[in-house]
Amino acid sequence: MTTVHDTTVTAVTAAAALSVWPASTAELRPGDLAVGGVSLAEVADRFGTPVYVLDEAEVRDRCRTYRDAFPDAEVLYAAKAFLCRAMIHWMDEEGLGLDVCSAGELELAVTTGFPPERIVLHGNAKSPHDLETALRLGVGRIVIDSPSEIARLAAAVGPDGHQKVMVRVVPGISAGGHEKIRTGTEDQKFGLSISDGYAQHAIARILDQPQLELVGLHCHLGSQITSVKPYLAAVRRMVGLMSRLHEQHGLVLPELDLGGGHGIAYRPGEQALDLTTLARKVRAELAEACATAGLAVPRLVIEPGRAIAGPAGVAVYRVLSVKRTGEHTFVAVDGGMSDNPRPALYGVRYAPRLVGRHGSASRVPVTVVGRHCEAGDVLATDVDLPDDVRAGDLLAVPVAGAYHLSMASGYNLVGRPPVVAVRDGGARLLVRRESLDDIRSRDVGL
Repeated sequence: MTTVHDTTVTAVTAAAALSVWPASTAELRPGDLAVGGVSLAEVADRFGTPVYVLDEAEVRDRCRTYRDAFPDAEVLYAAKAFLCRAMIHWMDEEGLGLDVCSAGELELAVTTGFPPERIVLHGNAKSPHDLETALRLGVGRIVIDSPSEIARLAAAVGPDGHQKVMVRVVPGISAGGHEKIRTGTEDQKFGLSISDGYAQHAIARILDQPQLELVGLHCHLGSQITSVKPYLAAVRRMVGLMSRLHEQHGLVLPELDLGGGHGIAYRPGEQALDLTTLARKVRAELAEACATAGLAVPRLVIEPGRAIAGPAGVAVYRVLSVKRTGEHTFVAVDGGMSDNPRPALYGVRYAPRLVGRHGSASRVPVTVVGRHCEAGDVLATDVDLPDDVRAGDLLAVPVAGAYHLSMASGYNLVGRPPVVAVRDGGARLLVRRESLDDIRSRDVGL
């Protein structure tokens, strides 16, 4: 007999298991999950697998959460996390700007109708084509990342032109979930260091170029940061540099860009960055530091990407085989590192779930692997799945909206998955599946 206590515990456990899923996620029938009012099994049947499912309402809600938390700041969506024309349209409607890293991202945004003045271009090695495209399309600001860019950009702008720029500064702060995604320290490729004077030297050179208008400083500490403290340290160091620039050049910079890197939870129980606390403490730290330095408080700019797109996405795969080897059980799916390289790159761990049917109550630890000819093609290790999982089943992986399709590759020529948007019980295709015809059309060697 099930007691009230048992029922309550079961409900709490079920809610905890769905804590990293889009808020619209619901169990229509035992084992049949829906996102945005659409059954994931139906999406798989209609569009095939693997397939990315993106909850439009979740994306928009996360945009509004940022606007509410930072009402006086400029919020730029980091396009590298995931970009398509629908995403660009949503960002425009929700009042966010865009942070792009290439002519490709920039062209897609502007040709979709996004206002170029609300776009910021940066990157550690901008090509001449990147800069030419930015100037041709009228991008709002360009973030200078190296001294060589100054002369190249000034020449491209021309003596009668004008371009707003920022300088990416290395504040010397280590933060982020993995060494490969920590970008605020001296030992990586981004930005200009404060400690060795390169940032100050570059700023002096910019001030000698009348066609370049320096409007602010930029820094980015890394990715998957779940503590507020690194951002507060960055505020202090950046304001310290702004104070020195004011003393040396009489320069008052109106903008301070703290980048993004806001950490999210990929599995139930993991820590995420508290956005409300971040906004409150950063504003207070910035006001205090500027008051101490005798500076006007600059307008804050932030660049969330993963924190907007990541939790809104779900990847759905079909199981191809179940293999038991010694003490290990391998569940192989029809995707893998070509559509999600993050486990291989950073050791990221996910929480796949059986969807489409009610599995056995008995659980078994398994390793979910991909279909590619690579030993490192592992999507999830030591995850508990029903012990009756079998070929033909569907597995869904939450928190798949960021750095999946944007980092997808052509490994083994399997083709990149489609993106399907769901909302209010409807599903529509945003990005179609990459076909063999697409792959053949690029191969012009015969």
